Amino acid sequence: MADSSFDIVSKVDRQEADNALNQARKEIEQRYDFKGVGASIAWSGEKIVILANSDERVRAVLDVFQTKLIKRGISLKSLESGEPTASGKEFRLESTLKEGISSENAKKIGKIIRDEGPKSVKSQIQGDELRVQSKSRDDLQAVIALLKGSDLDLDLQFINFR
Repeated sequence: MADSSFDIVSKVDRQEADNALNQARKEIEQRYDFKGVGASIAWSGEKIVILANSDERVRAVLDVFQTKLIKRGISLKSLESGEPTASGKEFRLESTLKEGISSENAKKIGKIIRDEGPKSVKSQIQGDELRVQSKSRDDLQAVIALLKGSDLDLDLQFINFR
């Protein structure tokens, strides 16, 4: 029997992220506590830029956006935000959505699989994803459970289970 396998990836559905951003923008435009503070959220290339007239307002807009991301099924582990910076009379916060598994994170995941996973499981790095193979599907499911339970700072998806 051929080996079974699956891929570990870290991707964000761009359409869902865009929908979350538009919902957050609409809520900010309508909420009373954001009137007259110049609060806004928008895409700037691949970055999300949040503007407001105070540090607290910028953080509040980020909180609204995070709430919308959670409702849309996007993990907050994939959102990377900096600290608010003052530029003139307004505060600015830039955030990005992390996609792909970096080589050091892929090595960490591979080490977890080697050390704690079943012995028949092999993993190999393929670009920004990891392929995990084994003869037993039960072992692959054990690896998925192991990785879901481990404390990694990335949002992992398990695809192409065959």
